[in-house]
Amino acid sequence: MRSREIKRTTKETDIHLKLNLDGQGFYTGTCGVGFFDHMMQAFCVHSGFDVELQMKGDLEVDCHHSIEDLGIVLGQAFAQAVGDKSTICRYGSFYIPMDEALGFCSLDISGRPFLVFDAAFTNQSVGTLDCCMVKEFFRAFAFNGGITLHVKCLYGENDHHIIEALFKAVAHALKEAVKPNNGKILSSKGMLE
Repeated sequence: MRSREIKRTTKETDIHLKLNLDGQGFYTGTCGVGFFDHMMQAFCVHSGFDVELQMKGDLEVDCHHSIEDLGIVLGQAFAQAVGDKSTICRYGSFYIPMDEALGFCSLDISGRPFLVFDAAFTNQSVGTLDCCMVKEFFRAFAFNGGITLHVKCLYGENDHHIIEALFKAVAHALKEAVKPNNGKILSSKGMLE
């Protein structure tokens, strides 16, 4: 079973997260930001990953530390659960329509982290989630997960729909990328780093 457990405590957040890449698509717990919990639930359902989360953050400041630190911990757990990457398909790409919005993700679990994020939002927030934190979450996740991550909204008007399309597109791309590939390293140099 490809699963990991991470505990991380700072002066801003206290996070205990369990990730199972071969799960049933369940999300339990809360980060304290309702709309982001909704995105995490969608992420789990569409990736097939299980995430158990116990978390406290300094939400009296704003949601920044909580969302970024959750991305860090989820990325660390993901990198450890994937392991040496020699048995996975490595690449994944997916489009997701959400009403008027169309989200796209293409990624490479290469060990070389990078983020390209191309999405614009109309409003400052959706619920208590600052829209600017969507990019920060994906940056933290990609850099701690060792993922080259490209995320794009091709078009859309409703920020809720745009964000949800992006999370579902990332989830499906990850689901493709972590599939077993019969033990062949997909690299001409014979290793991923």
